Formats: sequence, C-alpha cells, structure tokens
Amino acid sequence: MGDSYTQVSIQFIFAVKYRQALIDSQWKTELYQYITGIVQAKGHKMLCINGMPDHVHVFVGMKPHQSISDLVRDMKSNSSKWINERNFLPVRFQWQNGFGAFSYSASQLHNVVNYILNQEAHHARKTFKEEYFEFLRNFNIAYDEQYALDDLK
Repeated sequence: MGDSYTQVSIQFIFAVKYRQALIDSQWKTELYQYITGIVQAKGHKMLCINGMPDHVHVFVGMKPHQSISDLVRDMKSNSSKWINERNFLPVRFQWQNGFGAFSYSASQLHNVVNYILNQEAHHARKTFKEEYFEFLRNFNIAYDEQYALDDLK
C-alpha cells in the first residue's frame, strides 16, 4: 500500500486541578487559541474547542504520527505554562493529571461540535462531574468514581 489515509476524530476532556473554576472569561479565548496552536503545530486539525471555568473540551482530527497521551501532555503542559507565565491568576495554575478521550465517526462530527459549542447551556443543567461520568458510562469505560477525578483535599 502506498500512502496512509486516516480519519480519527477524538474529543478530549480535561479539568483544572481539583476542578477549580480558574479559567476566566477575560482570557479563555486566548487560552483556546493557544491550545489550537499547539494542536496545529503538532500536525493535527482543530475541529472545535470550548469549555467552562473548570474544564475544557478539545475536538481534534488526529494524524497517526502522535499518540493520544503525547498530544494531551503537550496541550496541558504547554498551556499551563503559558497561563502561569502571563500571571493571569494569583495562584499556580495546573490541570488534573488524567483526561478523557472519546472517538467519533464522521457522521457524528456535527453533533459533537454543537455539543462543545453549547457548553454554557449544557452546564446550566449538569455539573462537570455528572457530564464526565455520563461520558464514561456512554462509552462503556470502566472506572472507579473514587479515582476518576481529583477532589479538593
């Protein structure tokens, strides 16, 4: 076979450490642009990004040259460094260690983009914790609720 052709669409969800509402509306657009730049610099296609003050949804058309874990590491480490260097917060910003990654077929792309773009309306009815556990259940991912999210100690 000659060339490789792929269509791999992944929605990443990751939260602020202890799910604190630290992503401020005054700089969230800049943060999303920065994360988009990371995704594109790694050769992937940003399909959609949005979130809430305590978490982010990043929908990416992934190329097969990089692993999911490496891309998430790059997005989280570089964006947290970027936030801290700009002194947006009086405290050190950190993402939680883990993340969710959920794959979709081409026929689902429009619905996923709409879901991500409408985060504010969605979270008027459901907390992040409820949303995240629903994703895990809907994708048949085994998890222990005690360890799935870092809670404030």
